[in-house]
Amino acid sequence: MKKENVPAAVPAKDYLLNRLQDPATAAAYLNAAVAEDDPGAFLQALRNVTEARGGMARIADLTGLNRQQLYRTLSENGNPELRSLSKILGVSGLRFAVVAKNNKRAAPKGRKLAQKRVRLTPGAKMARAA
Repeated sequence: MKKENVPAAVPAKDYLLNRLQDPATAAAYLNAAVAEDDPGAFLQALRNVTEARGGMARIADLTGLNRQQLYRTLSENGNPELRSLSKILGVSGLRFAVVAKNNKRAAPKGRKLAQKRVRLTPGAKMARAA
């Protein structure tokens, strides 16, 4: 019997982009990407959030970044500056937060060192295009 390709009831990308319009969901999604410890995964997640929040052109306008620069910044091999990431997150209703990481490894000379990780949380109101 021949197998048929049956499309999903709801296209995954459309569903994801719809869910990422909520800042709390977007923050959880980006935090999960940060936990992967893979910069490419984080940048892909941030591209998805950017697309969900109005697309590259809109985010470029709101942040004052050049659209082509934004595409390069969020590419898999991109290396965004903290200033650019802060602007992108800000217009998406998010912000950076640093929290202590619970580390059970002993630090050198018996001292405990607080390790930090970036945690993205829903931030101030999303800037809206007029």
